[in-house]
This record gives sequence, structure tokens and C-alpha cells, in this order.
Amino acid sequence: MLLELKRIHVPPGQRVLLCDVTWQELEIILDELGEHRATRIAYDKGTLEIMAPLPEHEYDKEIIGDLIKALLEELDIEFMSLGSTTFKNEVIAQAIEPDLCFYIKNDFQFERNQRLDLTVDQTPNLALEVDISGRTHLHIYEALKVPEIWRFYQGQLQINILLDGVYVESQQSLNFPRFPLIEAIPEYLRQSFTADTNKIIKAFRLWVQQQIQQL
Repeated sequence: MLLELKRIHVPPGQRVLLCDVTWQELEIILDELGEHRATRIAYDKGTLEIMAPLPEHEYDKEIIGDLIKALLEELDIEFMSLGSTTFKNEVIAQAIEPDLCFYIKNDFQFERNQRLDLTVDQTPNLALEVDISGRTHLHIYEALKVPEIWRFYQGQLQINILLDGVYVESQQSLNFPRFPLIEAIPEYLRQSFTADTNKIIKAFRLWVQQQIQQL
């Protein structure tokens, strides 16, 4: 398995599917792939997907992440960002690596070199998937009980809230109620294509401040 894995090359925007992968093999593969890599994985009861994102995917992810952090800072909300950390639960044989994830307003403590196990560790409050190729595995996030996931697809932001174990599309974020983020996040991302990123983030911060005054 490891020899075969080393020979696999995943071009940007493409994916590789491995079938009948046991949990023990998944753990070995994750060790072999390492932490500092461009690829993302999704594991669903024996089927392992390895995907390499496109450059535009990474750009959108970074800008949206910067906007989320700016929003949290302007609201003076404590948070912790763990990027594309691997979240897994051996009991239900599911694992996923979001593009970004955030622990918001909670007492979760993360230690260096810690590997998160959702059979015992808390799930992130918010996960982000920038979906260029239509790969978002919402059913895995449902199984892992992530309360909110943002899916950015074809220039639009979709907010999904976990309700009775199933995701329901919402016009408002569970973490940022009363903020019209479905319109604002894509708009500021579009502006970043033709303007300086720092100026866009500053403009977004000003917009957040204006929204706070209206609450």
C-alpha cells in the first residue's frame, strides 16, 4: 500500500479514489502523506479520496478565511483556527479535512502534536469548503456532527446548519446571526480579484462595524 501510495501523483483539480481501505491503513496513509501537503482527504467507510486543489481554490479559501477572522476580531469573539486539520471518528469510519475550520467561543484546548479524535474531542463550530469540483462531502460532516459548514460553490456561499442530524440551508449563520453574509462574503471576495487585498479586508471590517451599529 505504501509503495503504491508513493507512486501516486494527483494533478491539481484531480482526485484519486482508493477502495476497501481499512481504518488501520488510513492511519498509515495519513502518516505517509504527512501534515504539510497540498492534498486533502475524505474517508467514508472504506473509500478514501485524495484530492489536490486548484490554485483558484486556494485563493478563494485564503480570502474567505481572512474575512472570517476579520469578522471574529471585529466582534471581539475568541476563536482558534485549525486550518485543514484531519477530523476523524473510527467508530463510524468517517474522516474529513475541511479547507478551514474554526473553534468559536468555546473552551477547547489544542496541544501541539495532538491528533484530533472526534470520538472524544470537540468538533469545530464552523467548517469551510471551497468547492471548485463539486466534492463537498456533506454526509461526512453530518456524521461527524459539525454544527455549521459553509460551502462556497460557483461564486455563491451556502450556509448549512445541522438540525436533528441533517444539514438544512440557512440564510443566516449560526455563529454570526443577523449578518447578511451570504451576500457579503462573495461580494468582498469578488472585489479582491481587482483590488488590493488589504484594502478589501479593511473595507470589510468597516462594513462589519456598520452592521454592529445597526444591531
